[in-house]
Amino acid sequence: MDPDVAVGGGLAVFGGLFMLFWLAVVVVMIAAVWKVFAKAGQPGWAAIVPIYNVIVLMKIVGRPTWWVVLFFIPLVNFVVAILVCMDLAKSFGQGAGFGIGLLLLAPIFYLILGFGGARYVGPAAAQPGHAPAPA
Repeated sequence: MDPDVAVGGGLAVFGGLFMLFWLAVVVVMIAAVWKVFAKAGQPGWAAIVPIYNVIVLMKIVGRPTWWVVLFFIPLVNFVVAILVCMDLAKSFGQGAGFGIGLLLLAPIFYLILGFGGARYVGPAAAQPGHAPAPA
């Protein structure tokens, strides 16, 4: 057997397995975000609609809708993502450590948030002691 054929076949198998793994991660993530949205009183199906899911997330955390635009600005989007993750954690009664978990290990922490015992306590950005969102 030609070594190039063997290597190509091995890479094809690896690529197929990786694609199946990635598909499983995507399905789990959709289910987790769907459940988080439902817990917050929003439509779960919004989790699968691009851009609209971020609009719903802004509503859940209490940030203005125009913040969606900030996700399209390089470097600014990193700061906004950190703030939104922190606000999401606080919106479900969790602390800053959980917010960092949402940022760095989203599939795991969204599963915990969606299927765990956390309850939605309201938009964090609108709670007392929180810096008001710019209008």
